[in-house]
Amino acid sequence: MRVLPFVDEHVVVVDAGVEELWARLLVKVGRSLSTAAGGARYARLVGAVPRESGGVRPLGAGSEFPGFRVARVVPGRELALEGRHRFSTYSLVFRVEELGGGRCRLRAETRAVFPGVAGRVYRALVIGSGGHAFAMRRLLAGYRKP
Repeated sequence: MRVLPFVDEHVVVVDAGVEELWARLLVKVGRSLSTAAGGARYARLVGAVPRESGGVRPLGAGSEFPGFRVARVVPGRELALEGRHRFSTYSLVFRVEELGGGRCRLRAETRAVFPGVAGRVYRALVIGSGGHAFAMRRLLAGYRKP
């Protein structure tokens, strides 16, 4: 997995142990990426790779969804996704940290490069508008509830 420039990181504390949170992460990420009809249309529109779901199931290294491929899995600790399209090459890495007392910290780190003029415009529309941050906060908030 290529190291890309840092974009942002979002964090949530979850009332769950590592095993429970890890299982929820795999299920929710797999479900949201494979069933998001809007995501598949968007992936086609921007020329994302991969374009379709495939690879190993249940979710693991090599699993693919429109716009994302699972690049690395460290069970109970890290789930790394990567993808690319006409305007960007990107990664989204989820990290689970045990805090003790039946609680964990879930981090979602985004890294990306936005080449050329079109990439800069895309970054302004997606990152600069706050849309990406809103989507990430909403995604992580879903882990506060079982």
